[in-house]
Amino acid sequence: MNTKPFILLAAVAGLALLGGCATEPGPYAAQDTTKYTVENTEKFVLLDKPTQTSVTCTGLQEALLPDGRLDVVANVKNRESRRIEVQVNCVFKDEQGFSTGDETPFQTLILAEYSTEAVHFTAMNTLAKKYTIRVRQAR
Repeated sequence: MNTKPFILLAAVAGLALLGGCATEPGPYAAQDTTKYTVENTEKFVLLDKPTQTSVTCTGLQEALLPDGRLDVVANVKNRESRRIEVQVNCVFKDEQGFSTGDETPFQTLILAEYSTEAVHFTAMNTLAKKYTIRVRQAR
């Protein structure tokens, strides 16, 4: 009996099975397109894996104050059945999406089980037209 075709078939099947295995990319993997990157267009960004599974944003409110500064409120929701502690900050950007140098410090936010908390940010100058709210696991 000729076992050569059987060995060849087994090798190809083994390679096909191993070739289908892939590791999950890290949370910082850029998702580039031909026009822009997700990091430059998203208003709410989760910076690490634990927050990607535990936190979501249920709403963003933005308004211009009478003096022309941008005011932002984010509703941050805990999706877990346990209390979690995260840190939240806001980077204010100009019309083209570049940082204006106005970045709030990270503030600690303690979220009870399945609760939603409103986090408030106000730009320090009138250059801010866009923003990115960033959430990470508390350190």
